This record gives sequence, C-alpha cells and structure tokens, in this order.
Amino acid sequence: MTVDEPPLSSAEITAIAARIDRPIVLVGLMGVGKSSVGRRLASILHLPFTDADDAIEEAAQMTINEIFAKHGEQEFRDGERRVISRLMEDQQGIIATGGGAFVNEETRALILDKGLAIWLDADLDTLVERVGRKDNRPLLRNGNPREILAKLKAEREPAYAQAPIHIFSMPGPHQRTVNAILKAINAWL
Repeated sequence: MTVDEPPLSSAEITAIAARIDRPIVLVGLMGVGKSSVGRRLASILHLPFTDADDAIEEAAQMTINEIFAKHGEQEFRDGERRVISRLMEDQQGIIATGGGAFVNEETRALILDKGLAIWLDADLDTLVERVGRKDNRPLLRNGNPREILAKLKAEREPAYAQAPIHIFSMPGPHQRTVNAILKAINAWL
C-alpha cells in the first residue's frame, strides 16, 4: 500500500472481519511492530488481541528474561509453543508472537495449520531504532544489537517466508501497516 492509497471503509473492514475464521498470527523479528500493529489491527477488527510473550510470562509467573536465565532458550521455546497452541484454540483474534516463535518447526506448523500467519518485516535500520527503545530483549544482551539483528534476520527469513502474507513495516504511523495487512487479508480470504 502506498501513502496515497485511501484506507478501507468501515463497511469493508466489517466485511473482512466477518470472513476471518481463524486466529491472525503476526510473526517476524523483534522490533517489526507485531505488538503495536497487532493491537491496532485487533481494535479495528473488533477482535481480541493477545501478546504471546505476555501470556507466557503470565503462565510461567516469570519474565521472559528470567525464563531465559533460569531455564534456557530451548525450554522457553517449548513453553512458548504450548502457550501459542492454547491461545490458538481458545480464541479467534490477533496474536503477536515472539520473534523466534515461528522459527521453531513445531510452532510454525501449528500456526500454519490453525491460523493465518502474517510476516511483518522491516529493514535493519528500522529494527535497530525500534529495539533500542527497550532493554528487555534477552537475545540482544551480549553484543552489538545491529550485528545480532542482522544475523537473526538472515537466519530466520527462510522460516518467516513460509507465512502466506508478507507485509513490510516502514517507519512512520503504524496505521499504514495496519491498512496494508487489512488489504492483504482481504485478498487472501
């Protein structure tokens, strides 16, 4: 969607929402805007929104950082898959996943089978700027964030590319990304 394209009308959005028959699952690297875009998308579609990381923290009664420190990444990924599975069975709505969730083969298969995966993508400069706003990213703690993000982007793109919808999240208002997602969902349905 270009900046000049008008947003969808409320009638068009209502028609799209009525056709959604599975959870919409946002996947992609940390910093692409899965949570903030997901909240806006859920609001516009009048669907519930869940951030999988928040649900994981609630289930574990620990922060993501604490889970990584105490149990390691593999145990975190196992718990993440279980929580995402429960979320997908419990509700229709919008689910924002952690950056590594869709890279896990079992989690990716579950999402592709029971949901509509949307890969939110962004250029490296945008990612670095966005993740720099928070200090809660366990994978960025030990090294240069730009180098780590570049490496993760290269490693994870083949998994993310399996999502049926690919949206590029650019700097600026998230509403542009939301509009692009709505149009892509409408075309996919």
